[in-house]
Amino acid sequence: MRLTRWLRPWWFPIALLALFEAYLRVVVQQSDALAPPSAALRAFIGLIGDGSLLQATAFTLGSAALGLLIGTALGVAFGVWFGLSGRAARLSLVSVEMLRPVPAVALIPLAMLVFGFGLRMEIAVVAFATLWPMLLLTQGAVTQVDARLLEVSRVLGLSAWQRSVKIVLPACVARLFVALRLSVAIALVVAVTVEIAANPNGMGYAMMIAQQSLDPAQMLAWLGWIGVVGYAVNALALGLQRVVARRMGAGS
Repeated sequence: MRLTRWLRPWWFPIALLALFEAYLRVVVQQSDALAPPSAALRAFIGLIGDGSLLQATAFTLGSAALGLLIGTALGVAFGVWFGLSGRAARLSLVSVEMLRPVPAVALIPLAMLVFGFGLRMEIAVVAFATLWPMLLLTQGAVTQVDARLLEVSRVLGLSAWQRSVKIVLPACVARLFVALRLSVAIALVVAVTVEIAANPNGMGYAMMIAQQSLDPAQMLAWLGWIGVVGYAVNALALGLQRVVARRMGAGS
């Protein structure tokens, strides 16, 4: 029963892959733009064998993680500040609302001029993309912290830093993990997009090279692998969120 329950979500994608395989084998037969899943699987095995899969995946995940770390640190810091200080929130409102809608990929030309091609440019764009969800959701979580807790911190004479670390952040950690899950997905999407558009490294660039080489099997192999990596990263973030929630529940 457990195995059946675990396999149930996979039935639909497996059926789609089977139909796609049959369509390309029977109806299309030959195509320069598409390849059957079986050919993509063979290309994927080849990528594992020559080491390019591990190298490109490590670069993309590394740049996404570093950008996420910077964006999360800045977003949480500013979010707590704006959540605790109504004056700071009002003064920053125009700046935040002007910068937040700017697509992260629109910063690629500027980031290329400042950082050049490579890791730093990609990290900067990812950090910009992940900053805003962390900032806004953190600010919203802080404003919903029980006012009595803040009053107790004032009575105890806690500094702003102590109040943030000992009172505010523990009170809204569950909401912060929701923001973190959202930012993790954004970080991976933006990292791959930057590699497709401008950065000659990582999984996005490898997929573009396969497309330009007219190798649809390898291109689809990269596309499928990016989806698998995204699923695994999201599952890892969800598992971490559940662990933290259980420990907080046990601690309370």
